[in-house]
Amino acid sequence: MKQSVTRILCVDDQARDLSLLEAILSPRGYDVVTAADGPEALEKIAAERIDICLLDVMMPGMDGFEVCRRIKSNDLLRKIPVIMVTSYENMANRLRGIEAGAEDFISKPFDSAVVLARIKMLLHVKSLNEELQNAHDILESTVHERTKALISANKQLTQEIDERKKAEETLQGAFAEIKQLKERLQAENIYLQREVAREHNFGEVIGQSSAMSYVFFRVEQVAPQNATVLLLGETGTGKGVIARAIHGSSALKDRPMITVNCTSLPANLIESELFGREKGAFTGANVRQIGRFELADGGTIFLDEIGEMPLELQSKLLRFIHDGEFERLGNPRTIKVNVRIIAASNRNLEEEIRNGRFREDLFYRLNVFPITIPPLRQRMEDIPLLVHHFISKFNKKMGKKIESISKETMKALQEYSWPGNVRELESVIERAVITSPGTSLQVLDRFDTFPKAGEANATDVKALAELEQDHILQVLKTTGWRIEGRNGAALVLGLHPSTLRARMRKYGITRQ
Repeated sequence: MKQSVTRILCVDDQARDLSLLEAILSPRGYDVVTAADGPEALEKIAAERIDICLLDVMMPGMDGFEVCRRIKSNDLLRKIPVIMVTSYENMANRLRGIEAGAEDFISKPFDSAVVLARIKMLLHVKSLNEELQNAHDILESTVHERTKALISANKQLTQEIDERKKAEETLQGAFAEIKQLKERLQAENIYLQREVAREHNFGEVIGQSSAMSYVFFRVEQVAPQNATVLLLGETGTGKGVIARAIHGSSALKDRPMITVNCTSLPANLIESELFGREKGAFTGANVRQIGRFELADGGTIFLDEIGEMPLELQSKLLRFIHDGEFERLGNPRTIKVNVRIIAASNRNLEEEIRNGRFREDLFYRLNVFPITIPPLRQRMEDIPLLVHHFISKFNKKMGKKIESISKETMKALQEYSWPGNVRELESVIERAVITSPGTSLQVLDRFDTFPKAGEANATDVKALAELEQDHILQVLKTTGWRIEGRNGAALVLGLHPSTLRARMRKYGITRQ
């Protein structure tokens, strides 16, 4: 069956802009339909097949926001993706567009590469949604037909005892198959959602909570600019990931991003690491070394944990930020570079200023565009996305096939306060992938004994072997010490009965 050509409706009161869009889209095989105002656009959408609508914001009479609202309020038209055309700097228009239901935005003057990329992305998302809906419809039909067949078979087989036993076995197998189909659909749904999310998130950043959406908004604002950025947040919240997202979304993305962890460099070497040194500049300087700022020329430097930088070096950093100049140790020649600075700290820098540990003038130089990364306990709705992301990551790394996680385990993960934030969650999931014997993730960490969100942090964590011993003992008690069979502990734990008996001997577990 021949695939139909994608039809794109371009709506703008400026004929020149319509001609420009048609010149960009038509050579790529798109069928371009044009409208000069809102009413004409609505008439064409109602009368013709339209796949995507490029909609200008500012039009006389009915503006783009009203046209978008009318499209999205119509059950027959609401699936048509709308890309609104607005000024890049006008965030108020973007927010109004989001409220009206727009899927994406492009800016004037048009960048043909951006226009084509956004359209390609929306077509891909639309294709994924259609595939998901088709898979859902097929499954529903299969379940409906199989259920009808099973009911009919059950009525016939109940006439004789022997035949009834066979019918029960058939039903059990069929229900297991239905369960498999449903689980497969759920897994495919999660996969497709993650694929769609990757189109909207910033690289490695995972999250769809309102707190992270605001962070994404701030990143989108500052990434194209050359402004200095200060990332604030607790340890493990992902400040380094956000820094990479800013760099990766900037005009400097093809240049290097050099990371400097101010806590990992010895105080007596941090100056030479940042600004470089000549051979013989000090005892032990046997070779010439180019500093990190020089390596980052034309790109970005990420100063992680800037609050740990010694006071005497802060003044030199301040001079560099002001003039873009420095000298290597042992060389009076001034070197000038063009580097964007992203700094990060888990400390309260204003408190550090009051305590005399951080320069106030340096703080104001760094605090041009602050972004605060929320702790994980303030965005619990992101935990399922993060968990599935880490399961996929460690499945590939370790060759495992973890496919599911129970609702109880996910609830425990969402109720824990995560003092170590995303980094701690990643460690817990990595450990769980290693220790889970079957295809279902089993988290042995005892979150029921840890503080929940808002409570004090835990100070006592059991060893992994002790956690496994407690888990086995708890399951044995729940199953009445039955090891084998449908309701046995071995099946619950995902272990072979002989393996479970070996573990019981190892830990000295006997029936109580």
